[in-house]
Amino acid sequence: MKDMRVPPGPGLPEGLVIPDSELVERFSRSPGPGGQSVNTTDSRVELTWDPSASEALDESQRARVLARSPGPILVVSHEQRSQHRNRVAARERLALRIRELLAPPPPTRRPTKPTRGSKERRLDAKRQRSQTKQLRGRVQD
Repeated sequence: MKDMRVPPGPGLPEGLVIPDSELVERFSRSPGPGGQSVNTTDSRVELTWDPSASEALDESQRARVLARSPGPILVVSHEQRSQHRNRVAARERLALRIRELLAPPPPTRRPTKPTRGSKERRLDAKRQRSQTKQLRGRVQD
């Protein structure tokens, strides 16, 4: 196939192109759905990419990927009957996985204090609840 394109997204403003030479595809018999040729075609696809040896990433991207997923990334696809469609699906999954790994971490939460109005509403609700429960007691003359 051709070089794999990862579309732009968070952490990848220009996208990414992974050379086909860095991708390792292995094929085997699929346990999934099939017809008459289910036992004869190698339609299951295992796609492996090693980010530590990749020339497509710069050093900061490589460090981010390896911090989140050390070692090669393996994607398996065997949902389709044809090998070609499984190859396309595996490449799409790998692109998704790479975008997830390269996305910047979410901003840290800044703790905030409750507002004065929310404190007053909470205390009013507690007083109301207390009064409701007091009215449930026995009636005294």
